[in-house]
Amino acid sequence: MEFIYYFGDVFAPMSFMLLLIGTVGGLILGATPGLSPTMAVALLIPFTFQLEAAQGLILLGAAYTSTVAGGAVSAILLKIPGAPANIATTLDGHEMARRGKGARALQLSFLASAVGGVIGVLLLIFLTPVLSQWALAFGPSHLFWLAILGVTIIGSLESRSVVKGLLSGCIGMWLATIGFDDIMGAQRFIFHPALGGGVNIIAALIGIFAIPQVLNMFAKGRNDPNVEVIHVQKSPLREAVVELFSKSRALVIGTVTGSFIGLIPGVGGQIAGLVAYDQSRKMSSTPEKFGTGHSEGVIAAEAANNAMVGPSLVPLLTLSIPGSPTAAVLLGGLLIHGIFPGSDLFDNYPDVAWTFINSMLVGQILMCIFGLYVAGLAARVAQVPQSVMAAIVLGLAVYGSYSVQSSMGDVYVMASLGIMMFFLEKFGYSAAPLVLGLILGPIAEANFIQGTMIADAGDGRMGYFFTGTLNIVLIAIVVLSVAYSAFMELRARRQMQQTEALA
Repeated sequence: MEFIYYFGDVFAPMSFMLLLIGTVGGLILGATPGLSPTMAVALLIPFTFQLEAAQGLILLGAAYTSTVAGGAVSAILLKIPGAPANIATTLDGHEMARRGKGARALQLSFLASAVGGVIGVLLLIFLTPVLSQWALAFGPSHLFWLAILGVTIIGSLESRSVVKGLLSGCIGMWLATIGFDDIMGAQRFIFHPALGGGVNIIAALIGIFAIPQVLNMFAKGRNDPNVEVIHVQKSPLREAVVELFSKSRALVIGTVTGSFIGLIPGVGGQIAGLVAYDQSRKMSSTPEKFGTGHSEGVIAAEAANNAMVGPSLVPLLTLSIPGSPTAAVLLGGLLIHGIFPGSDLFDNYPDVAWTFINSMLVGQILMCIFGLYVAGLAARVAQVPQSVMAAIVLGLAVYGSYSVQSSMGDVYVMASLGIMMFFLEKFGYSAAPLVLGLILGPIAEANFIQGTMIADAGDGRMGYFFTGTLNIVLIAIVVLSVAYSAFMELRARRQMQQTEALA
């Protein structure tokens, strides 16, 4: 119970002020399309140079947790994920906003984020030694199958056709191969200088989600009588709390899934949110409601992506292995102050480690308080006229894409992918599987190549990738995921045919 001894250090005037600044700033940055948690933390690194080690980490940790939660604002109101971790939130969150429940969706997202985040940090506090050893069990072959599992899961999300969903994921994985091969350095599909460094994930995320929205808004025109007018209904906080705990199954699934996936080095919150969403839908008694503005989808996704934050720091603090890209930036923040994480971190620097972890626990509560206050104000964004909203979203899209690397090439990539997605949606292809394929592509490729190198020096590729308990479990889940999605699609078609026959 050593962490209790250092709990008061979080409330020292300077430390608490930095915690407040990081929390509020993170919510604002998270709600801005293009500013991912990794980028937000990286932007704050220079401000920690003159701070004490614990104070600097408090600022970075608060920004990390609140940016992940803040990304739900633009995901729900604009259907533009503030970060890759918020992709799953768009599936039901934006539909709730269209039905006038934007304030309720934001309240549920922040409440679910707080519950998942607090449990995730508690896991970090109490189970760090045990979980750190378990994290080492995942090698290249397991991470490869985990990436493939992500592709099979996204095939059934939002898309009416499993085949089209899987094809969308494959298109995303193909886009991930553009650029230079990480192993051999060979050029692949570089037909424009802007693609020399590959497809930037933030520019792609903005383009694929934002540009089709903008084009649809412009296509409808200012005076079109069929233009959808979004009305915002007031949502009492008490009712949101009751609804959250009445949907405890989605909350538990999201929290458990996020905690489990956050522990695996290199996976990230985007997979946690989508896997939690998919599992919540499959275990629901009304899976057909998902994607139509069902609050369980928002709860599961947001609980998962914040529950991932605490466990993702377990391998960082105990093994010096960042569990996520943002954790890698936090590692830089530690090294700047001459602190090297490892098994002796809690012996040599207990004041820094425990103050940092305790601040993340308090930060989750502050994030919820400020987020709920922002929810009532932010929901008014939905009342902005479509013509004005289109111009604002387009401006944010250009700004967000350019600001990543100060490159007009990223703006061209954003616009090109957005126009491509606009036409793909006309044929029934979905944005979420394509984006996650783009994210998972490098993970699958890098671990497959590493695995083949290890396998060629040992028992061969078949033995390495297809044997072992963990490999077999993951392969079985992949097969079952595809089979279940196909079965659900066939059943839905059969029910539709029976309804048409009766009519």
